[in-house]
Amino acid sequence: MALSTLEISELRGAKNLLENPGLAAKISNFVGTPIEKGLKSLPESWTTAVNDVARKSIETALDIALLTMDKDERVSPSNWWHKLAVAATGAGGGAFGLPALAIELPVSTTIMLRSIADIARSEGEDLHCPDARLQCVQVLALGGKSKKDDATESGYFAARAALAKSISEAAAHVTKKGMSQHGAPAIVRLISQVASRFSIVVSEKAAAQAVPVVGAFGGAAINTLFIDHFQDMGRGHFIVRRLERLHGQDEVRRIYDTL
Repeated sequence: MALSTLEISELRGAKNLLENPGLAAKISNFVGTPIEKGLKSLPESWTTAVNDVARKSIETALDIALLTMDKDERVSPSNWWHKLAVAATGAGGGAFGLPALAIELPVSTTIMLRSIADIARSEGEDLHCPDARLQCVQVLALGGKSKKDDATESGYFAARAALAKSISEAAAHVTKKGMSQHGAPAIVRLISQVASRFSIVVSEKAAAQAVPVVGAFGGAAINTLFIDHFQDMGRGHFIVRRLERLHGQDEVRRIYDTL
């Protein structure tokens, strides 16, 4: 069945969210200087540190954020409540600078993942289904483009393709043994892949918060941009998935590429 005019409009809106300028551009507009300068000022050891913090944040958030999110009727997600909570954690992180990232990021990531799950539910996802839950985690990988991505593909579909096998294997494991066994190879592999992309965006956030003049107010504002970015990724992703359930992946992808 062909997509309706309304559905094509929804898909266009999803593509605008998914392929728009990333967090670095948004932060650069807020700070007033290109974020690349801040990234260059970070010590080399921070790349490894940020990767570790990103991975641990996803592990911490995975169960906590999704345990209380039950299947419900399609309702509007509580985006503003989640933004206020993340802004509060960002204020603390901004006040104490980079060392606070290891404490602040797991909390922010948990709130963001719950917000993403809220968005998923509003787009008709059944959060009792392991695949739907893991799709929420995958959203954290949609905000940072990897150097390994195929340049001929959109950033969104390149990220999905790169994670497809890991999502499938992790979903099969969760179906059999539950969400809690993070030590399982399928879960570890998925978390590592998501963290490698998520850490790109986390590095941009950390670089902005490292600017001396940012402080608590700036930390709150940057964290608001941070969650807003991933809420956009989540909204776009789950609109695409809703349309794929109705019309099939090939048809949605074909039209997506023409928009």
